[in-house]
Amino acid sequence: MIRNLNKQECLLILNTNYIAHLAYLFGECPIIIPITYYYNEADDFIICYSACGQKINSMRKHNYVSLSVDEIESVNKWKCVLVEGTFKELKGPDAKYYLHEFAKGVKHIMANKEQKEANFISEFSSKLESEGTPIVFKIDILEVTGKQR
Repeated sequence: MIRNLNKQECLLILNTNYIAHLAYLFGECPIIIPITYYYNEADDFIICYSACGQKINSMRKHNYVSLSVDEIESVNKWKCVLVEGTFKELKGPDAKYYLHEFAKGVKHIMANKEQKEANFISEFSSKLESEGTPIVFKIDILEVTGKQR
């Protein structure tokens, strides 16, 4: 039986995961891609970063986005949360601060959920830096809904 999740249940799923699917518009075409994220519970928004490219340029033009987070055990046992929100690029000290929060948060989730050290995040970040400074952005949450089976 499928049931709706309440807001608290949805936020718990956001708070205990770090992989999602981001949906944005590229021209008139919807695009969905996997992305690493961190839910900043204190400020109630999603933090992400990326190299500059199609995704960032598209979200700068069309700032309404969706983020889908899934916990799937089987076809009959799953939870899915959908965030509808707006993209906002962060700059300067805010970008540095929230990129640090992102790295700390994802490492913490991985340690708790998967019992593994997340040394790769700094290595991944340095790869982005070699292509230029990463673009740090947040998704301001307009609505969050979820379902469970």
